[in-house]
Amino acid sequence: MTTLVRAPRVLTADADLRDGWLVVDDAGAVARLGVGTPPRTDTATTVPGTIVPGFVDLHAHGALGRDFAGCSAEDARAAAAHHRGRGTTTLVASVATGRPEDTAAALARLRPLVTDGTLAGLHLEGPWLAPARRGAHRLELLHAPEPTEVDSYCAAAGDALRIVTLAPELPGALDAVRRFVAAGIIVAIGHTDATAEQTIRAIDAGASLVTHLFNGMPPLHHRTPGPVGVALTDERVLLECIVDGHHLAPETVALVQRAAPGRTVLVSDAMSATGCPDGDHTIAGSAVSVRDGVAMLADGSSLAGSTITVADAVRRLVLAGTPLPEVVAASSTRASRLLGRPAPLTVGAPADLLVLDPVAGSVRSLPTAVRA
Repeated sequence: MTTLVRAPRVLTADADLRDGWLVVDDAGAVARLGVGTPPRTDTATTVPGTIVPGFVDLHAHGALGRDFAGCSAEDARAAAAHHRGRGTTTLVASVATGRPEDTAAALARLRPLVTDGTLAGLHLEGPWLAPARRGAHRLELLHAPEPTEVDSYCAAAGDALRIVTLAPELPGALDAVRRFVAAGIIVAIGHTDATAEQTIRAIDAGASLVTHLFNGMPPLHHRTPGPVGVALTDERVLLECIVDGHHLAPETVALVQRAAPGRTVLVSDAMSATGCPDGDHTIAGSAVSVRDGVAMLADGSSLAGSTITVADAVRRLVLAGTPLPEVVAASSTRASRLLGRPAPLTVGAPADLLVLDPVAGSVRSLPTAVRA
């Protein structure tokens, strides 16, 4: 059983097809793609707008009142379904700082959801973070990485652990970076007070990602550039950006795009209040107040994640005039490659298809019959 999908424009990881088409096989993978006259298939459909790959989110803590760090597997599936319903077809679940036993339990509880494909992996954000840059993470639970703790988390998560965020200036942090990288785990630099030199040493040790650039780190200074200065100038790292209108000003997003072309990765950093009305919530055990969709610690001292999905960030980039190939790269291609997954919408890759209206920036999923 093969299905043909046609559109005025089809954007993949490495092609921009006008009057494009692709063929989806009975396994839900892309079998062929091209332009002009398509081949004959069992079924066919033509959609208006632009076909783009499903979004990839490397950093999301939950949705619908569920926090991946503490909810049941069933609730985690519901949170993941909320993101998928808004175009995020590949989701890494982020587990924020908790007590060691709770963190290990969360990793073990979520591990089967990675095995069955509900999640694309797990992201451990903390407890190896700088107290001064902790954001919503609980101060009393933060500490330097210890080899036995590193090993225990790796054992609890197994192959499901895909990303770890840590502050590279902490004692033992560089050894932890090397340990994770040797195990095939992506190391992200974040919630850090590192100097430029300490940041570079972490990248030399194998760190390849920066967690929510500008947030959870000292601001860029012309004499002490710190992690931001290194992130913008070292081409070895990709840069997470929360484009929700609050974490980064539009001018800052433009600065990143111009100073570090080809390295932006859109993430939601969605907390449990995503998809919920304004009100009082928690993240990582900290009280959070959400007003007008903005999540802040109850004491007003810090933002506490976001309430968006990647689709909201995509819309902001589209309406700001970012070229669509760059939008696709930032919302899908770069994160897919970082995770070691097939390049989106190339032959053999899962046919995770979305339709984007380039004028309004709106996104919708294709009917189940023509999607993976």
